[in-house]
Amino acid sequence: MENIASASILSADFCNLGRDIQKAEEAGCRYIHFDVMDGVFVPNISYGIPILKAVSKVVKGTLDVHLMIIDPIKYVKDFAANGADIITFHAESESDIAGTIKVIHSCGKKAGLAIKPGTPVSAVEPYLDLLDMVLVMTVEPGFGGQGFIYSTIDKIAEVKSMIESRGLDIPIQVDGGINGETAELVKNAGAEILVAGSYLFGADDMRAAADKLICRN
Repeated sequence: MENIASASILSADFCNLGRDIQKAEEAGCRYIHFDVMDGVFVPNISYGIPILKAVSKVVKGTLDVHLMIIDPIKYVKDFAANGADIITFHAESESDIAGTIKVIHSCGKKAGLAIKPGTPVSAVEPYLDLLDMVLVMTVEPGFGGQGFIYSTIDKIAEVKSMIESRGLDIPIQVDGGINGETAELVKNAGAEILVAGSYLFGADDMRAAADKLICRN
């Protein structure tokens, strides 16, 4: 199976965002990853609906929205209406998890549930039958360019085992510190969608960098 590279535009050049998105897609990134931070759930603030609306006009593939916000259920409909294809929120947020998934699906979008490195995988287990994706954070959410947390490899494998034991077909996404070396580790553990920012946008050859995530032959 070919893996999916998701380019995190948090590391793109915001003066040339459309150009960088096009460059990432031409390099083979089927997903464009859109990180939303509110300065409360995580200490950083990124961007929101107006930027998403603009980005949606140039993205040809899947717009992969990751909500790192305290109460995602309040904003799901706005993100859905402005271009999101997948909406992922955190199990550690204050919103009702099942209720938030229901709202995402009612908007005709795919729902993902994310967990931080220190959160046990049991947090996602009750919702696996409702989900379209599980995101295992491989760094602490909130900042780009962090180092990979190697203890999350076992967490990825544990989530993969839970999914397979239920006979489900839910992809695992990983986000944080992904590069040519760590990509192999997370893929071996069961990850299928690999988010990368600085590794891709800082590469001299983005296609070659993306190839290492995708394992294109």
